[in-house]
Amino acid sequence: MTLFDRLKGDNLLAWHSYTRHAFVDQLASGQLPQAAFKAYLQQDYLFLIHFSRAYALAVYKSPSLGDMREALEGLKAIMDVEMDLHVELCAGWGISKSDLEKLDEASETMAYTRFVLETGLRGDLLDLQVALAPCILGYAEIARENSTASPQGEAAEAYRRWIDEYASDAYQAVAAEFGSWMNETAGTYMTEARYPALSRIFNEASRLEADFWQMGLNCSNP
Repeated sequence: MTLFDRLKGDNLLAWHSYTRHAFVDQLASGQLPQAAFKAYLQQDYLFLIHFSRAYALAVYKSPSLGDMREALEGLKAIMDVEMDLHVELCAGWGISKSDLEKLDEASETMAYTRFVLETGLRGDLLDLQVALAPCILGYAEIARENSTASPQGEAAEAYRRWIDEYASDAYQAVAAEFGSWMNETAGTYMTEARYPALSRIFNEASRLEADFWQMGLNCSNP
């Protein structure tokens, strides 16, 4: 059993509150209000800026050159692929890159990103990886589970584009590589005495991801 499988299995309630959130279900069906998706996309762009910093921190926390290279590849995937997807989709609604960078952060964005950064600052590479895992591995799982979805409605094309990006072979490979990297780190750092603390980090990060989806829904119902 991988560390991710164990963490997920021990925190299924929090995990499913995130991966099976109403936001996800509505996106897959096309019933998600456009306002919710636009709010999510804009805040997620800011979120990815901080996640880039978290990966830069992972470079610093890495005990070997191989770990540093793994962290660098993750950083490049965010800055060269994920952020571009957000810019592309937002441009369809007339929201420019400069508009995105001027946005105020929602409290949910601040809560999650600061949690990840704080976890990495006070801990080691494994703590940081576990805090990052729900985002990286969760998006891969969500996209796989909804890969055959056929969203309907006026935003169907944007929703299908989002699913296709994270269901793509390229992103799935990034996620699989991250999972293997985290497992290798656990082989060096983890003890049974330490596992409960890692489980709490994973649980909190999963719940903060669910809050992030809810933030999008809340924005569509002011």
